[in-house]
Amino acid sequence: MEYIRVTKENLEKEHICCAISDNRDVQVRSKKAWLAERFDDGLVFLRSTERGKCFIEYIPAENAWNPIEAEGYMYIDCLWVSGSFKGHGYSSDLLRACIEDSRTKGKKGLCILAAEKKKPFLADPKYLKYKGFSVCDEADNGVQLWALPFTPDAAPPRFRDCARHPHVDEAGYVLYYTSQCPFNAKYVPIVERAAEEHGIPFRAIHLASREEAQRAPTPITTYALFFDGRYLTNEQMNDTKFLKLAAR
Repeated sequence: MEYIRVTKENLEKEHICCAISDNRDVQVRSKKAWLAERFDDGLVFLRSTERGKCFIEYIPAENAWNPIEAEGYMYIDCLWVSGSFKGHGYSSDLLRACIEDSRTKGKKGLCILAAEKKKPFLADPKYLKYKGFSVCDEADNGVQLWALPFTPDAAPPRFRDCARHPHVDEAGYVLYYTSQCPFNAKYVPIVERAAEEHGIPFRAIHLASREEAQRAPTPITTYALFFDGRYLTNEQMNDTKFLKLAAR
Protein backbone atom coordinates (compact mmCIF):
# COMPACT_ATOMS: atom_id res chain seq x y z
CA MET A 1 0.00 0.00 0.00
CA GLU A 2 1.29 3.44 -0.94
CA TYR A 3 0.73 6.75 0.80
CA ILE A 4 1.11 10.42 -0.10
CA ARG A 5 1.94 13.21 2.34
CA VAL A 6 0.05 16.36 1.42
CA THR A 7 2.12 19.51 1.92
CA LYS A 8 2.04 23.19 0.99
CA GLU A 9 3.93 22.31 -2.16
CA ASN A 10 1.50 19.70 -3.51
CA LEU A 11 -1.74 20.78 -1.81
CA GLU A 12 -3.32 22.28 -4.92
CA LYS A 13 -2.89 19.18 -7.05
CA GLU A 14 -3.66 16.53 -4.43
CA HIS A 15 -7.08 15.14 -3.54
CA ILE A 16 -7.85 15.73 0.14
CA CYS A 17 -11.59 15.44 0.77
CA CYS A 18 -13.60 12.41 1.81
CA ALA A 19 -15.90 12.40 -1.23
CA ILE A 20 -15.18 15.50 -3.30
CA SER A 21 -12.53 15.84 -5.98
CA ASP A 22 -13.28 19.16 -7.75
CA ASN A 23 -10.94 21.95 -6.62
CA ARG A 24 -13.63 24.45 -7.62
CA ASP A 25 -16.06 23.05 -5.08
CA VAL A 26 -16.53 25.40 -2.11
CA GLN A 27 -15.94 22.49 0.28
CA VAL A 28 -12.57 21.65 -1.25
CA ARG A 29 -11.51 25.30 -1.35
CA SER A 30 -12.47 25.79 2.28
CA LYS A 31 -10.62 22.70 3.50
CA LYS A 32 -7.50 23.40 1.47
CA ALA A 33 -7.38 26.99 2.71
CA TRP A 34 -7.63 25.71 6.30
CA LEU A 35 -4.91 23.12 5.71
CA ALA A 36 -2.57 25.62 4.05
CA GLU A 37 -2.54 27.71 7.21
CA ARG A 38 -2.04 24.71 9.50
CA PHE A 39 1.07 23.20 7.93
CA ASP A 40 3.25 25.83 9.61
CA ASP A 41 1.70 24.70 12.93
CA GLY A 42 3.03 21.19 12.37
CA LEU A 43 -0.06 19.59 10.83
CA VAL A 44 0.51 16.35 8.91
CA PHE A 45 -1.96 15.03 6.32
CA LEU A 46 -1.14 11.55 5.06
CA ARG A 47 -3.41 9.71 2.66
CA SER A 48 -3.46 6.54 0.61
CA THR A 49 -3.04 6.73 -3.14
CA GLU A 50 -6.74 5.84 -3.47
CA ARG A 51 -8.37 9.24 -3.75
CA GLY A 52 -9.99 10.37 -0.53
CA LYS A 53 -10.51 6.85 0.80
CA CYS A 54 -8.01 6.57 3.66
CA PHE A 55 -6.16 9.33 5.49
CA ILE A 56 -4.89 10.57 8.82
CA GLU A 57 -4.61 14.20 9.90
CA TYR A 58 -2.71 15.12 13.06
CA ILE A 59 -1.10 18.14 14.70
CA PRO A 60 0.88 19.00 17.87
CA ALA A 61 -1.75 19.17 20.60
CA GLU A 62 -0.86 22.72 21.64
CA ASN A 63 -1.90 23.79 18.13
CA ALA A 64 -5.06 21.66 17.99
CA TRP A 65 -8.36 23.39 17.35
CA ASN A 66 -9.90 21.81 20.43
CA PRO A 67 -10.10 22.86 24.09
CA ILE A 68 -7.63 20.34 25.47
CA GLU A 69 -4.55 20.45 27.68
CA ALA A 70 -2.11 17.94 26.24
CA GLU A 71 1.36 19.44 26.37
CA GLY A 72 3.87 17.40 24.40
CA TYR A 73 1.25 15.15 22.78
CA MET A 74 0.20 14.80 19.16
CA TYR A 75 -3.52 15.26 18.54
CA ILE A 76 -5.25 13.25 15.80
CA ASP A 77 -7.86 15.39 14.06
CA CYS A 78 -9.14 12.55 11.94
CA LEU A 79 -8.33 8.93 11.05
CA TRP A 80 -10.62 7.98 8.16
CA VAL A 81 -10.91 4.74 6.23
CA SER A 82 -13.78 4.49 3.74
CA GLY A 83 -16.19 1.54 3.91
CA SER A 84 -14.85 -0.83 1.26
CA PHE A 85 -11.27 -0.21 2.41
CA LYS A 86 -11.87 -1.21 6.02
CA GLY A 87 -10.24 -4.41 7.19
CA HIS A 88 -7.26 -4.17 4.85
CA GLY A 89 -4.71 -2.63 7.22
CA TYR A 90 -4.98 0.99 6.13
CA SER A 91 -5.89 2.35 9.57
CA SER A 92 -3.03 0.40 11.16
CA ASP A 93 -0.60 1.69 8.54
CA LEU A 94 -1.68 5.29 9.04
CA LEU A 95 -1.67 5.07 12.83
CA ARG A 96 1.75 3.40 12.78
CA ALA A 97 3.11 6.23 10.61
CA CYS A 98 1.69 8.79 13.05
CA ILE A 99 3.25 7.00 16.03
CA GLU A 100 6.65 6.75 14.35
CA ASP A 101 6.58 10.40 13.28
CA SER A 102 5.45 11.55 16.73
CA ARG A 103 8.19 9.56 18.47
CA THR A 104 10.78 11.00 16.09
CA LYS A 105 9.55 14.48 17.00
CA GLY A 106 9.92 13.72 20.72
CA LYS A 107 6.22 13.65 21.55
CA LYS A 108 4.90 12.11 24.77
CA GLY A 109 2.07 10.27 23.04
CA LEU A 110 -1.10 10.61 20.98
CA CYS A 111 -4.61 11.76 21.85
CA ILE A 112 -7.92 11.72 20.00
CA LEU A 113 -11.65 12.23 20.61
CA ALA A 114 -14.11 9.33 20.84
CA ALA A 115 -17.08 8.26 22.96
CA GLU A 116 -18.06 5.16 24.92
CA LYS A 117 -20.38 4.22 22.05
CA LYS A 118 -19.34 5.07 18.48
CA LYS A 119 -20.56 8.52 17.39
CA PRO A 120 -20.58 9.93 13.84
CA PHE A 121 -17.25 11.46 12.78
CA LEU A 122 -15.48 10.31 15.96
CA ALA A 123 -12.98 7.49 16.35
CA ASP A 124 -14.21 3.97 17.11
CA PRO A 125 -13.55 3.30 20.83
CA LYS A 126 -13.19 -0.45 20.24
CA TYR A 127 -10.45 0.19 17.71
CA LEU A 128 -8.69 2.67 20.00
CA LYS A 129 -8.75 0.21 22.89
CA TYR A 130 -7.37 -2.52 20.62
CA LYS A 131 -4.50 -0.20 19.68
CA GLY A 132 -3.63 0.55 23.30
CA PHE A 133 -5.44 3.84 23.84
CA SER A 134 -7.40 4.49 27.03
CA VAL A 135 -9.82 7.14 28.28
CA CYS A 136 -8.11 9.97 30.13
CA ASP A 137 -10.99 12.46 30.41
CA GLU A 138 -14.71 12.74 29.68
CA ALA A 139 -17.09 15.68 29.19
CA ASP A 140 -20.68 15.73 30.45
CA ASN A 141 -22.04 14.97 26.96
CA GLY A 142 -20.18 11.65 26.78
CA VAL A 143 -17.37 12.83 24.52
CA GLN A 144 -14.12 11.31 25.71
CA LEU A 145 -10.46 12.16 25.32
CA TRP A 146 -8.41 9.03 24.65
CA ALA A 147 -4.63 8.83 24.89
CA LEU A 148 -1.77 6.57 23.93
CA PRO A 149 1.21 7.67 26.07
CA PHE A 150 4.64 6.56 24.92
CA THR A 151 6.06 6.37 28.45
CA PRO A 152 4.43 5.37 31.77
CA ASP A 153 5.22 8.73 33.39
CA ALA A 154 3.61 10.90 30.68
CA ALA A 155 0.96 13.16 32.23
CA PRO A 156 -2.47 12.36 30.74
CA PRO A 157 -4.21 14.96 28.54
CA ARG A 158 -7.43 16.56 29.77
CA PHE A 159 -10.23 18.82 28.60
CA ARG A 160 -10.11 22.49 29.43
CA ASP A 161 -12.74 23.62 31.91
CA CYS A 162 -14.72 25.47 29.22
CA ALA A 163 -15.45 22.17 27.45
CA ARG A 164 -15.97 19.87 30.40
CA HIS A 165 -19.65 20.86 30.81
CA PRO A 166 -20.90 21.68 27.28
CA HIS A 167 -23.51 24.41 27.56
CA VAL A 168 -24.38 27.80 26.04
CA ASP A 169 -26.44 30.64 27.55
CA GLU A 170 -28.60 31.24 24.52
CA ALA A 171 -32.07 30.12 23.43
CA GLY A 172 -32.74 28.43 20.12
CA TYR A 173 -30.24 26.52 18.03
CA VAL A 174 -26.59 27.49 18.28
CA LEU A 175 -23.95 25.86 16.14
CA TYR A 176 -20.21 26.01 16.71
CA TYR A 177 -18.10 24.87 13.77
CA THR A 178 -14.70 25.21 12.07
CA SER A 179 -13.44 24.86 8.52
CA GLN A 180 -11.56 21.69 9.41
CA CYS A 181 -14.48 19.67 8.04
CA PRO A 182 -15.00 20.48 4.34
CA PHE A 183 -18.73 19.74 4.41
CA ASN A 184 -19.40 22.74 6.66
CA ALA A 185 -18.66 25.19 3.84
CA LYS A 186 -21.63 23.86 1.90
CA TYR A 187 -24.12 22.70 4.49
CA VAL A 188 -23.92 25.32 7.24
CA PRO A 189 -25.29 28.05 4.89
CA ILE A 190 -27.98 25.61 3.73
CA VAL A 191 -29.13 25.03 7.32
CA GLU A 192 -28.97 28.78 8.02
CA ARG A 193 -31.31 29.46 5.10
CA ALA A 194 -33.68 26.66 6.10
CA ALA A 195 -33.89 28.00 9.66
CA GLU A 196 -34.57 31.53 8.41
CA GLU A 197 -37.25 30.40 5.96
CA HIS A 198 -39.07 28.45 8.68
CA GLY A 199 -38.67 31.02 11.44
CA ILE A 200 -36.46 28.79 13.58
CA PRO A 201 -34.03 30.59 15.92
CA PHE A 202 -30.57 29.60 14.70
CA ARG A 203 -27.11 31.12 15.02
CA ALA A 204 -23.94 29.69 13.53
CA ILE A 205 -20.63 30.61 15.18
CA HIS A 206 -17.64 30.03 12.92
CA LEU A 207 -14.53 29.38 15.00
CA ALA A 208 -11.99 31.08 12.77
CA SER A 209 -8.85 30.82 14.90
CA ARG A 210 -7.08 28.30 17.10
CA GLU A 211 -7.57 30.56 20.11
CA GLU A 212 -11.33 30.71 19.57
CA ALA A 213 -11.54 26.94 19.14
CA GLN A 214 -9.52 26.31 22.30
CA ARG A 215 -11.99 28.47 24.27
CA ALA A 216 -15.11 26.82 22.82
CA PRO A 217 -17.81 25.45 25.18
CA THR A 218 -17.61 22.03 23.54
CA PRO A 219 -14.91 19.35 23.24
CA ILE A 220 -15.87 18.85 19.58
CA THR A 221 -15.32 22.01 17.57
CA THR A 222 -15.69 20.78 13.98
CA TYR A 223 -19.47 20.70 14.48
CA ALA A 224 -21.36 21.08 17.76
CA LEU A 225 -25.07 21.88 17.76
CA PHE A 226 -26.88 23.15 20.87
CA PHE A 227 -30.55 23.83 21.54
CA ASP A 228 -31.72 26.10 24.37
CA GLY A 229 -28.28 25.81 25.89
CA ARG A 230 -28.12 22.01 25.80
CA TYR A 231 -25.66 20.11 23.60
CA LEU A 232 -27.41 18.00 20.96
CA THR A 233 -25.07 16.45 18.41
CA ASN A 234 -21.87 16.61 16.39
CA GLU A 235 -23.52 15.09 13.30
CA GLN A 236 -23.48 17.43 10.30
CA MET A 237 -26.94 18.51 9.20
CA ASN A 238 -28.44 19.24 5.81
CA ASP A 239 -31.73 21.11 5.55
CA THR A 240 -33.86 17.95 5.64
CA LYS A 241 -32.16 16.56 8.76
CA PHE A 242 -32.29 19.91 10.54
CA LEU A 243 -35.97 20.54 9.84
CA LYS A 244 -36.80 17.03 10.99
CA LEU A 245 -34.84 17.65 14.20
CA ALA A 246 -36.53 21.01 14.77
CA ALA A 247 -40.00 19.47 14.28
CA ARG A 248 -39.63 17.08 17.22
